[in-house]
Amino acid sequence: MSIAESRRGNAVMMARYLLTQQPQATCSTEPTRGRRPYGLPLQDPTTAHNPLHRTGTPVIDGVPKVEQLSPTARPRFPFAFSAAFFCLQFFCPLFFCLPTSPLFAQDAAPGIATTQPAEGQFVELPDGTFMVPYEETIPGSKAVFKMVPIPGGKFLLGSPDTDNLRREDEGPQVEIAVEPFWMGQYEVTWGEYKRFMALDRTFKKFNQNQVRTVDDSNRIDAVAAPSSLYDSTFTFDAGGGSNQPCATVTQFASKQYTKFLSLLTGEFYRLPTESEWEYACRADTTTRFYFGDDPGGLEEHAWFLDNSDDERHVVGELAANPWGLHDMFGNVGEWVLDAYEPAGHGRRKTPEQLTGSWYLPATTAGPRVVRGGSWELEAVDCRSAARMASDEKAWKIEDPNIPKSPWWYTDSPATGVGFRLLRPLSPPADRAVRESFWQADVPTIIADVDQRIQHEGKGALGLVDPALPAAMKDK
Repeated sequence: MSIAESRRGNAVMMARYLLTQQPQATCSTEPTRGRRPYGLPLQDPTTAHNPLHRTGTPVIDGVPKVEQLSPTARPRFPFAFSAAFFCLQFFCPLFFCLPTSPLFAQDAAPGIATTQPAEGQFVELPDGTFMVPYEETIPGSKAVFKMVPIPGGKFLLGSPDTDNLRREDEGPQVEIAVEPFWMGQYEVTWGEYKRFMALDRTFKKFNQNQVRTVDDSNRIDAVAAPSSLYDSTFTFDAGGGSNQPCATVTQFASKQYTKFLSLLTGEFYRLPTESEWEYACRADTTTRFYFGDDPGGLEEHAWFLDNSDDERHVVGELAANPWGLHDMFGNVGEWVLDAYEPAGHGRRKTPEQLTGSWYLPATTAGPRVVRGGSWELEAVDCRSAARMASDEKAWKIEDPNIPKSPWWYTDSPATGVGFRLLRPLSPPADRAVRESFWQADVPTIIADVDQRIQHEGKGALGLVDPALPAAMKDK
């Protein structure tokens, strides 16, 4: 059951509670990895090993330790009341699409447990609750994504000047303080991303029928769906399976996907900053790779030039890092929010710039930062500190459009560029701040999107909210 489906059933669950007063829980077990409590000092990875173990965390409907209510318990109210209530469920669907209120609240926030898990992966928080892994089904689909908790702490961003493989843009090293967050256990897959791609036709159908139209009163909830592929050969040639990572997507398209997912689920998702990405990748290590300095062991952790057989691979097939994240090296490089600075990390000096959530804002369409290497790059490009700069011109040479697509690339190495989700523990309350993580950030991209949608009919603008899946079925 997805979080959205669970929330739509809150009223039903509340009624069952009033009728039964007899709770009952069901759960399953998902493999996880242990986690040190939030706020404790980081261990020195050169002198200590992560003592935490891979066991299991109780998961109930995708959210750990959430009590469900029995639908079979004997009612205390007359049958007529029960029958009338459930008629409301079927004949008044708009009622059940109302936002969750405290009265109807059933589940805790996804990924939060109020009691310490007996085993498995968790991060203890100062208020006595615990961040735990969770999974969520994209509403209206069968696509599932998994998020794992990452503890807060401090680390050195970049590579040391004593490393002979260090590049100029990887220094100087600076200490960064990072707050806890959840990160996608895997890179976003085609199975997930194609749900977003399908919005192009859906929104155009809505617009044709004057349904769910965008105007000034609701434009803030609009998402720019990517244009349909006029030739999918390049996009899917290296792998287009539902469990393979999506690729050839621009940073703008990736950011719009995170907005789509956020508005659909009610949780705030975004791309990671460069600091957050490297912190999660390193997982309390200081070596070139999270498994050590020698690239000889990379084939056990990454699909890269030496072992990829010229294709993207199913996510999660190789070993995870110490914090349970797969494919942080290789398979596809991953977008972060930062603009690329050739001089490296030297401009980070103020207290705000030395936090994990800060990122270098863009002033032009490119270059932006891609992390992690890919299936078509060498081992040196997969190091924890390695950075790749995007190239809007070179990566769109084969694109015949004018202006060129703001959603898709047509040339290598963009065949190895995708992304991974991040959900902060403390999301920004201000909607304008949230939008800054999702929207086009420079005038040229804004103009290109407008030109493509409004004047060429490529791509589409439409509203995203929890009611979208039902509207897509009815269109």
